[in-house]
Amino acid sequence: MWLYLVVLLGLWNLLRLFRERQVVSHLQDKHVFITGCDSGFGNLLARQLDRRGMRVLAACLTENGAEELRSKTSDRLETVILDVTKTESIVAATQWVKERVGNRGLWGLVNNNGISISLGPSGWLNKEDFAKVLDVNLLGMIEVTLSMLSLVRKARGRVVNISSVMGRVSFPGSVPYNISKCGVEAFSDSLRYWTGMWVPEGSIGIGFYLIMAFRIPSWRR
Repeated sequence: MWLYLVVLLGLWNLLRLFRERQVVSHLQDKHVFITGCDSGFGNLLARQLDRRGMRVLAACLTENGAEELRSKTSDRLETVILDVTKTESIVAATQWVKERVGNRGLWGLVNNNGISISLGPSGWLNKEDFAKVLDVNLLGMIEVTLSMLSLVRKARGRVVNISSVMGRVSFPGSVPYNISKCGVEAFSDSLRYWTGMWVPEGSIGIGFYLIMAFRIPSWRR
């Protein structure tokens, strides 16, 4: 019995080692579209992939954010202004991406947009507090994904949705954020089942990175 377990554990470790050592080839020919690149994880990821030679298409909310990112990266990286709460902005960004990827398609879509501006006991919040967070963290992410999915399919690419541990375990005082990340997890699971034949999809939980409490409207109220 123990011998079988040792053999299985050894095979599992070998498989894990093999997968971790796999390297994606021809990075310079692959396009990755990343949302929320003004700062934080999106900004860091865009710069890292650019250093690795990939063709990064970075979506920023502000022109200042886009200019600052371009100043720290190579000429390969291109930026576009995107507000994920507005359909017309998503449509325009999708067309912009199509013009750049052509028949190659989009190798990677990273949905990184996220906010957590409504914190505090539920009694401090109102419907608008929930709507603002859901519009960005969940509904915007869904609309961007659906809009870009045909391009990802063309490249047999992958979709990465940035989630949070709060999508699995609810955290008191952050109900809108908890709900939005639970939605991201559910959508990611559904997307994986639906598109699993041709689009690898993942949901990465990262928790909080930085919260500036004095800028949270519900706390000021």
